Amino acid sequence: MKSLPYFCRGEVVRGFGRGSKELGIPTANFQDSVVDNLPADISTGIYYGWACVGNGDVYKMVMSIGWNPYYKNTKKSMETHVIHKFKEDFYGEVLSVVLVGYIRPERSFNSLALIAAINSDIEEAKMKLELPEHHKLKDDNFFTSTANSSSVLPTTPSPSTSQTIMNGH
Repeated sequence: MKSLPYFCRGEVVRGFGRGSKELGIPTANFQDSVVDNLPADISTGIYYGWACVGNGDVYKMVMSIGWNPYYKNTKKSMETHVIHKFKEDFYGEVLSVVLVGYIRPERSFNSLALIAAINSDIEEAKMKLELPEHHKLKDDNFFTSTANSSSVLPTTPSPSTSQTIMNGH
C-alpha cells in the first residue's frame, strides 16, 4: 500500500454504539467525508497506527476500515480503537490518526471469535508500533500542527482544504 503512512483527521461522530456496548472495545468513528476520501489503495481491513484526540497525547491505535462483516454494514466506515482508557466519550472532538501498517483483511466472526481477533490485533499493533520506523511517527508534527483544531475543519472538505485534512501536514 503505497499510501502508507496515511495521515487524516476529522470529527468523531456517533456510530452504531456497538463497539463499547456489545464488545467492550470502544471505537471512535469518523464522519463520512473522511471515509469517502481514503486513497483507493487503502483496502478494507485492520490497520495499526497512532491517534490523538484534540490536542491531547498520542496513543497507539487499531482501526477497522470497511463494512464490518459481523454486523453486515451497508456503509463503509473507519472505526478507531485508541489503546488508552478515556474518562469519557469524545464525540465532536477532532481525531487525528496516522495509519502505519496493515494487520489483516476483514473477516466475519462469531461474537467470541471477533473479540479474540480484536484483542489479537491490539497486541500485534502494540508490538509493531515499538519498531523504530513506526515509533518515530508518534512524534510527527502532524499531531502538533494548528490544523488539529476543529475550527479549521469544514463538515465537507472543499478541494482547497481537503489536502490539509487528508494526508497533508
